[in-house]
Amino acid sequence: MRSAHLSRPIRSVPAPVAARAADPVLLVAHGSRDPRAAAATRALVRAVRAARPGVPVSASWLDHTAPGPTEALRALAVAGQQRAVLVPLLLTAAYHRRVDVPAAVAAVRAAEPGFAVRVTDVLGPVGAEVDPALLAALRRRLVEAEPGRFDALVLAAAGTRDARARGSVGRVAAALGRELEVPVRVSYASAAPPSVGAAVARLRAQGARRIVVSAYFLAPGLFHDAVTAGARDAGAAAVSAPLTDAPELAGLVLRRVDALRAGPDRRGNPVPAVPLAAATRIDAA
Repeated sequence: MRSAHLSRPIRSVPAPVAARAADPVLLVAHGSRDPRAAAATRALVRAVRAARPGVPVSASWLDHTAPGPTEALRALAVAGQQRAVLVPLLLTAAYHRRVDVPAAVAAVRAAEPGFAVRVTDVLGPVGAEVDPALLAALRRRLVEAEPGRFDALVLAAAGTRDARARGSVGRVAAALGRELEVPVRVSYASAAPPSVGAAVARLRAQGARRIVVSAYFLAPGLFHDAVTAGARDAGAAAVSAPLTDAPELAGLVLRRVDALRAGPDRRGNPVPAVPLAAATRIDAA
């Protein structure tokens, strides 16, 4: 079984030389009772602002933290804005993207009929495509966890009952495994099996000796804490931190915004927020 080693230095992602006038961008996070989650979203807001100076960027949450997206969008309308772009900070297009986000937008349109809102794709895979920036962010966090050489990987996600959403997590795991050239398993913190401990045990039974866990989370909180504890109890060598404000994630947010502005192509290719040639790369030896 081949051993992966994340060793090359991280190159920073350059900010655009000049910003262009743009509609306000509202990031919409899931929300959590854990204050670390809201702090992570605010950190991502700052990272997006830094990557695209001059673009108004703000945050909202679907639950537990104010403002909610309806309130935040109405505030923009009251302030005189005519349009806004909403970016769901979600890694799968499950219930929150299919139900909660459209409901929030519908409420704004009913209250402010002259205010236009456009919604981007989620940050996770769009169809069969896994954005290179998402993989680069996951690899960055693995480097920071200092795993050394490893011969298998678990991608630990929050969990969902939506089979299509689980399929998108599987596509991320497969793409990450191909890049690192190691076997990979998916685990879930809730709603679906297997647990991270079971995934680690399965890989060990298949012959892996040094297993690391890549956390497929945008922010810290109860789920990431549980994954970290379960992975350590199962003997995993390292667990990465959530993606939070990784520069690649900020670039991915802007790629989603730019893809929406570009028109019908939803793949994020026409107007990349950060040139892929300049994006961070972390290569496996």
